[in-house]
Amino acid sequence: MKKMISLLTAALLLALAGCGQPKPAESGGGNLSVVATIFPPYDFTRAIAGEKAELTMLLPPGAESHSFEPTPQDIIRIQNCDVFLYVGGESDAWVSDVLSSMDTSKMKIVTLMDCVEVVEEELVEGMQDEEEAEAPESEPEYDEHVWTSPRNAKRIVQKISGALCEVDAANAGEYQANTAAYLARLDELDGKFQTLVDGAKRKTLVFGDRFPFRYFADAYGLNYFAAFPGCSTETEASAATVKFLIDKIRAEKIPVVFHIELSNEKMANAIAEQTGAKVLLLHACHNISKADFEAGKTYLDLMNGNLEACKEALN
Repeated sequence: MKKMISLLTAALLLALAGCGQPKPAESGGGNLSVVATIFPPYDFTRAIAGEKAELTMLLPPGAESHSFEPTPQDIIRIQNCDVFLYVGGESDAWVSDVLSSMDTSKMKIVTLMDCVEVVEEELVEGMQDEEEAEAPESEPEYDEHVWTSPRNAKRIVQKISGALCEVDAANAGEYQANTAAYLARLDELDGKFQTLVDGAKRKTLVFGDRFPFRYFADAYGLNYFAAFPGCSTETEASAATVKFLIDKIRAEKIPVVFHIELSNEKMANAIAEQTGAKVLLLHACHNISKADFEAGKTYLDLMNGNLEACKEALN
């Protein structure tokens, strides 16, 4: 995701000028300062650290994660933190420039995509590709949505926990205990998804939207059809793409067409009108609404909601 050079330059200059500023206290009362770019690592850290950390999420609740641009204040927060958590990949292309401008020798950095085995974004049958032509020598684009699999979430949680324990050894025992309890809940969630898929009548999900669930689908052996790949910037599908999805639902008698969070749902609703399929949300957990954020919704809450939605889609 290309960011405006002028914005980044201004932000970096302000960040460099803010070296002596105190760390912002977004939540909690501890001395450990943790900055996460988006909701999943923010929420994982909240479960591990509890009140022992001052925790900041840079992406505002309700905002689109793929078009996020850091503000000067965001960059100051990163500069002043003890632990910085970000995803990696194209959406975080701005991060390397920001970090290269700082002294990160006393900062622990965790990149989510380095915690797991990543896979390339793929185009499945019927899916509409980006309109931009890519050079033959361009590097592959890896799917960034690594947290959508509870099994990957476990690996990420363990890495974050290790970072917190290393930076704040005095509270390592509490972090480790919280981590063990959280990993047990992720194991339980994983088991519920596996049991559901093992006993399901069908193994196919259909999205009238982007598809950021590659790791989830791979974990449980699910097939999928969607309008766009997970990081696509397209919003309007071609008539051929919509027709393909309608025909697929009709042919396989698929009862549900999904949309993702913070979507306008127009495409899913149009497909539903033609097929009689039910429109449901499958939450990719990129971000949550302001109301859900203020209500304290968690990754586990969202994924358990996904479990119920998948029950309707697969049976």
